[in-house]
Amino acid sequence: MAGITLAQAETMLAAATEAYTTALNQKSYTIGSRGQQRHDIDKLRAEVDRWDAKVKELSRGTTGMRIRGATPT
Repeated sequence: MAGITLAQAETMLAAATEAYTTALNQKSYTIGSRGQQRHDIDKLRAEVDRWDAKVKELSRGTTGMRIRGATPT
């Protein structure tokens, strides 16, 4: 995800959260004898988690791996 800004990640997190919340309230519907699943809740939850992690990463100001407690040799 090179080039994603914090503002963009926050916008995507808000959109994913809204989609997830909407899906929870309207998981499926039936018309007559036919039913249909509106959204895959697990996939939406994964998107919320992914964008939440990206926002947290960008908020820390890091894009790479953090190493703690290393002993120089």
